[in-house]
Amino acid sequence: MLRAFFISLSENKSLRAMAEQSAMGRRLSGRFVAGMTLEDVLQVTARTNQLGMSVSIDNLGENVTDAAEAAHSAQLYHQLLDEIAARKLDANCSLKLTHMGLDVDEKLAQSITLELLEHAERVNSFLRVDMEGSPYTQKTIDFTRKIHPLHPGKIGTVIQSYLRRSEDDVVALCQDGIRIRLCKGAYQEPPEIAFPDKKDVDNNYVRLMKILLKSGVYHGIATHDEKMIAETIAFAESERIKPDQFEFQMLYGVRRDLQQALVKQGWRMRVYIPFGTEWYPYFMRRLAERPANVLFLARNLLK
Repeated sequence: MLRAFFISLSENKSLRAMAEQSAMGRRLSGRFVAGMTLEDVLQVTARTNQLGMSVSIDNLGENVTDAAEAAHSAQLYHQLLDEIAARKLDANCSLKLTHMGLDVDEKLAQSITLELLEHAERVNSFLRVDMEGSPYTQKTIDFTRKIHPLHPGKIGTVIQSYLRRSEDDVVALCQDGIRIRLCKGAYQEPPEIAFPDKKDVDNNYVRLMKILLKSGVYHGIATHDEKMIAETIAFAESERIKPDQFEFQMLYGVRRDLQQALVKQGWRMRVYIPFGTEWYPYFMRRLAERPANVLFLARNLLK
């Protein structure tokens, strides 16, 4: 019930406009968002690298409504790729196709993303195409599979274990040698599309994790769930899969203690660090994912 409540809030445009313009809203979002500007996120990335962790940077935004917005979004990513290279940061970029104009014109979004991918390859980087809600799943996978042969190893995508279709998608993507970030999923989906019970989502996560680790492709196991992490480590050790053959991934501001503990144990860690003024939907989905985040923010608000 709490999950559905926060997901519904994430889609409320009036609340979003009010929150993103308020000082209180920006202060609360600071737990999960690295600031509003490019310089903010680059400084946070450098500090994260110093802790022995890689980074994936996301300029927050989705569902732009015209070509000019999409071009502006892309320009910021071009700047980001140049700054990552210039500062020699251990980081790559994540983006959403709707932020690149998918709702406006599919060919426009594909063209913009391809230009960014070519830029990423020039600076020896990597581009992750994030997964959005189920209306965009097939389009995201089709685009990634279409482009990957042109830039092998330089583009990856995301698979959500709560979707019933995900095992077939994982098998197809692995056959193509495409890097996957495996997560549980953070959108509200109907039961005919997604598993409604957490137990089934978790079981599917473990099943998909095992396929990924055995594939020979470098994937990201994205979870803060200690049970899922323990299952991953146990499987890797039983199959003699070395720590440099995959990485764990976690969100900025969530389970920092666990992030650092895994690094100390010799596992690779990549932190997903978002930034930007359009933080509200992302913030609400983080609250929907984990009720402990709500309690944490309430305690800090009362201080």
